[in-house]
Amino acid sequence: MVQINGKKVLLKEAADTDIDELYFWKYEDKEQEAKKWNGPYITEEKISKAEYISHWAHEIYPDMPASLAILVDGKTIGYVGSYWVDKNTDWLDTGIVIYDKNYWNGGYGSEAYELWIDHIFQNTDLHRLGMSTWSGNRRMIKVAEKLGMKEEARIREARKVNGNYFDAVKMGILRREWDLTKN
Repeated sequence: MVQINGKKVLLKEAADTDIDELYFWKYEDKEQEAKKWNGPYITEEKISKAEYISHWAHEIYPDMPASLAILVDGKTIGYVGSYWVDKNTDWLDTGIVIYDKNYWNGGYGSEAYELWIDHIFQNTDLHRLGMSTWSGNRRMIKVAEKLGMKEEARIREARKVNGNYFDAVKMGILRREWDLTKN
């Protein structure tokens, strides 16, 4: 069972209660504040809880889950995740969502994302990790830059949010760059 302790957050494989909380935040919460920042240009259909649970069974490597729940003082506030863009070329993208807005701007997301990236680099032989966002999500870009990620691509006005166009942004970090930030 993967469990990573930070100063502010705990990353762990999601238990049933965590999945219930994450499902609520993703599909049932009336405000949907996180959706205004995390891919608001993506139309998502609500899926059943059983389908949602099955997503949590995915692994990126044997015994390495594709996602971990983020907890603060026992409360599930979001998750970190990863997905293959191209497994043949070891192209893995990562991400983070803090659903509970009471934990925004307090360093929880930065710490969780740093722990996640470090865990992946420590437990795989991947050469690089990436992430994708949109230019309107300045907080995510700032977190990625803080952790040493570099902008690798910007596709101009490729994302439409609330009738306005924004750039799609790809960022990434190489293992040797990550290692330098840890020394």
